[in-house]
Amino acid sequence: MVFIKIQQLWLHFWHRITHRDWRIVATVDSADEVPKHIARNGVVIVGTVEVPKWIAFDCPCGAGHRIMVNADASRTPTWSVQSTQPLTITPSFDVREDKNCHFFIRDASIQWA
Repeated sequence: MVFIKIQQLWLHFWHRITHRDWRIVATVDSADEVPKHIARNGVVIVGTVEVPKWIAFDCPCGAGHRIMVNADASRTPTWSVQSTQPLTITPSFDVREDKNCHFFIRDASIQWA
């Protein structure tokens, strides 16, 4: 129980010192063109904002792992950009490969689940 409280306080502190609105920082034509370094709280769209194929960004947990999800509606599972100003992407991201990170990007902010 104490560990959970400490973890919640740390996440709250981390969010306060690193808070910057999430935004689309670039669009590229292919997944091979996604830059190795993406600005903090930045999202790269493969394709166009109107017709995205992939959504790529670095996980907000700070561990450095890259998240790249499908945005092509013809394949599943699919994520979509609901709004660009402020940035909202649905559904949530539940990463269990390298780390256990579950969060939403809503209204240009991270909401941990």
